Amino acid sequence: MSAMKIKTVWHCSSCGMDSPKWVGKCPSCGEWNTMVEERVSRGPQRTFAPSSAIGSSKPVAVSAIESSSEERIHMPSEELNRVLGGGLVAGSLVLIGGEPGIGKSTLVLQNILSIKSRTILYVSGEESASQIKMRADRIGRPSDNCFIVCETSMERIMEHIESVQPGLLVIDSIQTMASQTLESSAGSVSQVRECAASLLKYAKESGVPVILIGHITKEGSLAGPKVLEHIVDAVLQFEGDSRYMYRILRAIKNRFGNTSDLGIYEMCQRGLREVSNPSEILLSHREDEDLSGMTVGVTLEGMRPFLVEAQALVSTAAYGTPQRSVTGFDSKRLNMLLAVLEKRAGFKLGVKDVFLNIAGGLKVNDPALDLAVASAILSSNIDMAVPQTMCLTGEVGLSGEIRPVTRIEQRINEAARLGMTDIVIPRHNLKGVERDFNIKIHEVSKIEEAVRLLFA
Repeated sequence: MSAMKIKTVWHCSSCGMDSPKWVGKCPSCGEWNTMVEERVSRGPQRTFAPSSAIGSSKPVAVSAIESSSEERIHMPSEELNRVLGGGLVAGSLVLIGGEPGIGKSTLVLQNILSIKSRTILYVSGEESASQIKMRADRIGRPSDNCFIVCETSMERIMEHIESVQPGLLVIDSIQTMASQTLESSAGSVSQVRECAASLLKYAKESGVPVILIGHITKEGSLAGPKVLEHIVDAVLQFEGDSRYMYRILRAIKNRFGNTSDLGIYEMCQRGLREVSNPSEILLSHREDEDLSGMTVGVTLEGMRPFLVEAQALVSTAAYGTPQRSVTGFDSKRLNMLLAVLEKRAGFKLGVKDVFLNIAGGLKVNDPALDLAVASAILSSNIDMAVPQTMCLTGEVGLSGEIRPVTRIEQRINEAARLGMTDIVIPRHNLKGVERDFNIKIHEVSKIEEAVRLLFA
């Protein structure tokens, strides 16, 4: 009798589509080279439940549904509460993703160690209990109601859940979990999908919130099938550069809040410290001396305004070909601003080296920082300082016009709160807004007007 041939199926790692054979381009999502081969489970296949087993569910009119406020668990970290939309919702499934070593496990651990009102089960599939204990000792928050178990089998995890009866469950990480009903290895498309679905079922039936920690790929997206992001209630991205101290927690998806808020942390020896006022940290403290090439801009990350410092250095090209070095800002946008300054403002910058840095290691994509960057470049070029009590905000167009920016009132109030005396904004940006601000406002409509205002 010949040996039974093992049946395999191909899954798309991007969208989770099944295919009986390998294809270069996924017919569903259109991604290339995302099909991975997996063995088909020999276990009993699932079938749909008959109508008699569904229960007494019936369609209900929207007006007849009684609405109730979601029960939320207040987390010890105010920054985390802000990103979650006010706290962790009971019965929710939250996924936290980020690069290796960015601080995902530290963020979750230092929060759950400070919760004293609930029993917490921390399931680790990557670290041993002694390693987690070392991190907890470094954080300096002992806890008697947080239980650690090192396990990767979903069946065994469910047994631990049954015995502990936690009020909060943490899975670190979802890519290391595996179910015995599937023959594929942990981290595969089918395993991640199956384990996430099991945890979602547990969270919704028990009302216990579940926090998943997930890996990301080299492209920066969450590892595993795209269906993982569809299953969970919230996706939080923990990002930052490991060479710098600051970390940003932002919501990519949130069913219980908006995705505009973000939290800022600073990596310290004893874990992550909340940065309640990032503007004071992102500004260099320059005593009383005004230095050329330094300006303060008001940027917006999500709905949160804060002040950053743009530093520029313009010098004669010593090696023939001018250099353009940028840190924390879009290099293509810098080239556009240099062309506008040369064409519209008459400054010959094409033969000079230009170095630009956003202080604090922050990466800024807000076009409202254009005016501050352009002013810093001109300040270094003519060696004239911009007063450190003056800040700027505005988008620079190709014709040299200063375009209006969003949430101008929040930007002005943030500048006034931090002691700025003057702010340069686009003309007509405050149209229809009452001008009751504790700061002097200068309006400009062209880059030439800004040059005359700053370097008259």
